[in-house]
Amino acid sequence: MTGELPPGLSARHPVPDDHGRVVAVVDSWWDGLGGPDGTRQRALLLSRLFFEHFSDSSWVVEDAAGELRAFLVGFLSSAQPDVGYVHFVGVDPALHRQGVAGALYRRFAEHVAGRGARRLSCLTSPGNATSVRFHRGLGFAVVPGDDAVDCVPVHCDHDGPGLHRVLFTLTLEDGQLPGWRSRSSST
Repeated sequence: MTGELPPGLSARHPVPDDHGRVVAVVDSWWDGLGGPDGTRQRALLLSRLFFEHFSDSSWVVEDAAGELRAFLVGFLSSAQPDVGYVHFVGVDPALHRQGVAGALYRRFAEHVAGRGARRLSCLTSPGNATSVRFHRGLGFAVVPGDDAVDCVPVHCDHDGPGLHRVLFTLTLEDGQLPGWRSRSSST
């Protein structure tokens, strides 16, 4: 796959026992974003069912010692088979800006494109400016919403009362993230 990770890291599809490992690091990796409510929401978003039923389209990244360093949980939409949905991504803050998340998105894009996807979709919370910048940097477009928070369009109550979300979409180019071929051929 073209989604290469930095040296010393390896990716594999998760198994159900990875659920506890992922949930154990999420709050610290998000530095408690959103307080107790944010902690609860993140834990609820990472139900064990994702590690049981969507493992073929998800990845965990470990270092040489077997420590969890990143993960991506995603799936091909059954309702919209041309859409690959990235449900949750996390990277150890010590590895931020080293290409780990981008590599996971590339792997996911190739995987779902091979199964018919032509577009990726994902969302984030309005207060997660890092996520908004990251997705825009990968080429995702923000889907127009019904309000704005810090000049970013949001979909009010998208996930329930008071749970506003920023929605993203990205069209794949030949089964890859836009511009990936030009980046990979120049290195």
